[in-house]
Amino acid sequence: MTASLKRVVVTGIGALTPLGNNVPDYWNGLLGGVSGAGPITQFDVSKFKTKFACELKGFNPTDYFDRKEARKLDRFSQIAVAAADEAVKMAGLDVPGAINKERVGVVWASGIGGMITFIEEMRNFFTGDGTPRFNPFFIPKMILDIASGHISMKYGFMGPNYATVSACASSTNALIDAFNLIRLGKADAIISGGSEAVVTEAGVGGFNAMKALSERNDSPETASRPFDKDRDGFVLGEGAGALVLEELEHAQKRGATILGEMVGGGMSADAYHLTAPHPEGRGVINVMHAALDDAGMKPEDIDYINVHGTSTPLGDVAELLAIQKVFGEHAYNLNISATKSMTGHLLGGAGAIEAIAALKAVMHDAIPPTINHFTDDPEIDPKLNLTFNEAQYRPVRAALSNTFGFGGHNATAIFKKYEA
Repeated sequence: MTASLKRVVVTGIGALTPLGNNVPDYWNGLLGGVSGAGPITQFDVSKFKTKFACELKGFNPTDYFDRKEARKLDRFSQIAVAAADEAVKMAGLDVPGAINKERVGVVWASGIGGMITFIEEMRNFFTGDGTPRFNPFFIPKMILDIASGHISMKYGFMGPNYATVSACASSTNALIDAFNLIRLGKADAIISGGSEAVVTEAGVGGFNAMKALSERNDSPETASRPFDKDRDGFVLGEGAGALVLEELEHAQKRGATILGEMVGGGMSADAYHLTAPHPEGRGVINVMHAALDDAGMKPEDIDYINVHGTSTPLGDVAELLAIQKVFGEHAYNLNISATKSMTGHLLGGAGAIEAIAALKAVMHDAIPPTINHFTDDPEIDPKLNLTFNEAQYRPVRAALSNTFGFGGHNATAIFKKYEA
């Protein structure tokens, strides 16, 4: 890391996940090995191959917005604002006069954006008489960048504001962009993360057509089983995660509580296949090396990896092979876990909630488990500690979080304990 770059710390976090609608519930659910999967409630699944998902529980938009305002936001924006609100309040950025709002930005992500709005408007059009009677909020509700706009407008943050999209790597890319903007001096603080809400007919039907989703309808709670021999695909999830990244001296001057430090980020491409990972994990090897180099760290400095680990036959093996190539013998000293076994796969929101899991592991010296392990996969090295079924406790100096997306996008973020 170049000495002239500013240090970036985390001062607030927020989360709405299938395990709970705030960070404490999310973290407790992770440590408790709770599955967020269950039958889909948002539409009729009788004709679908997959009939379950990891939905949010008890999310009510009117807890955060009045009814009129709520109708102007797609679900992915509603949960984005809700997660950001928890993070902003934790960081104290909502205190009048605490910050220069022209130096605070929002970099948000979603893999797909307002799919629910798009489906509703198209259904209304095609079941009508063909007259184009579209809702005037159709486009502003649907577009992917609108969540970052709503967050900035809620608080008056006038710094850098935009969205990133790289499929399931989207919110890790957002965090890396925010990290770089701050350490280059372009902003004092940025609210960053991602949200996704595509538990819909098109979302489930589309992924079913790709044969990407688990079809274990008889046991939804055990369907997401990364690294298990009998894994049969990922479980679709929905939710949002938000982190307040802040320049260290700025946080210190206003007396903010520092949760940890973001120290590096890496990005790469597989340049191999539309949806399949490179079988030798070349892009994943490159992205982890890039993140370690960016952080000025050695592989031996990492204690925990929150893997992409979606529960797909090809992806899980390729990622572990890449970890072994990057970390060598130290791979056997690592704790590795796939929290998607509990949350399902939040697509563009995955990187943000998994970054929070990695950060919390650093904060509390606790490793959330990979649940639903029943049968060893002979293609996976049994000496790797994949933290099966129960949380483990150990010193965690630094944690690395991997996210990968269709199109061969790879992004890795590293967090460590804050030291003055």
